[in-house]
Amino acid sequence: MAAPGQNLAVVVHRAGDLRLENRPIPEPGPNEVLLRMHSVGICGSDVHYWQHGRIGDFVVKDPMVLGHEGSGTVVKVGSGVTHLKPGDRVAIEPGVPRETDEFCKTGRYNLSPTIFFCATPPDDGNLCRYYKHSASYCYKLPDNVTFEEGALIEPLSVGIHACKRAGVTLGSKVFVCGSGPIGLVNVIVAKMMGAATVVVTDFTIQVKNETPQEVASKVESLLGCMPEITVECTGVQACIQAGIYATRSGGTLVLVGLGPEMVTVPIVNAAVREVDIRGIFRYCNTWPVAIFLLASKRINVKPLVTHRFPLEKALEAFEATKRGEGVKVMLKCDPTDHNP
Repeated sequence: MAAPGQNLAVVVHRAGDLRLENRPIPEPGPNEVLLRMHSVGICGSDVHYWQHGRIGDFVVKDPMVLGHEGSGTVVKVGSGVTHLKPGDRVAIEPGVPRETDEFCKTGRYNLSPTIFFCATPPDDGNLCRYYKHSASYCYKLPDNVTFEEGALIEPLSVGIHACKRAGVTLGSKVFVCGSGPIGLVNVIVAKMMGAATVVVTDFTIQVKNETPQEVASKVESLLGCMPEITVECTGVQACIQAGIYATRSGGTLVLVGLGPEMVTVPIVNAAVREVDIRGIFRYCNTWPVAIFLLASKRINVKPLVTHRFPLEKALEAFEATKRGEGVKVMLKCDPTDHNP
């Protein structure tokens, strides 16, 4: 068991090699804050780095701290930080631009090729007791928003960004492929943005051995029409195909889930029916709106957390996530406070 002054961290060394280690407590730079981490959710990408040692071109070459869905308390601020003070409870946006390039200037900083991002090689994440981060990307939590809700802003942001890119609006009919945490946050956000009806695979539609075309016709019969918007959250080839077939002519398919680099899709079907296919990469400018939605109780993400483990039992937590147990597994990093 780590003493309170030690910095216990969950570190992936290579594929299949996940360890609990003590690391030095970092010192914040002038524009950084040191945080005592409270709650960190486990993401599918964390499990993927542990199991495979890479995601696409991002390869674990050196030991890397996992975790990018986090919240905590400020314990120390750098000399240049004015908007935060020790004791403030904050949610962490894990992507921090390293330079003000053309993407930052247009407000799409998530696309900056040099961006720092927690737990994306070679950048360390925040699944540890103490973590330092750019103060500008730490957002103060109102008193009525819990640490766990603060940590859930990260996956929630994927839903906000995807639904914005999809153009969800009052009366939209929406089809969501996949009902893992990301599928579910897209359902929550689509409803909040005014979608009239949302159909979800594995939930309102059970998919077994149907062809993509059969899935599409199931969606149409359930909705009473073809959806204007499909949000694909699995990355599975057959689901992307179903997403194209299901989307109404002139509608939009947003690809959220990432699978193999090359997939075969009915692109001519999409082209001749003017189905717009849009990608998303993480999110940008979503934390302030997410905090407002949580504080105003417009949305409720609390039921997404189904399992909680203390940081000392992180390896058990990762095994549970790998087995697909529950929805969101939350690690509690502060030994003195395991409350939500």
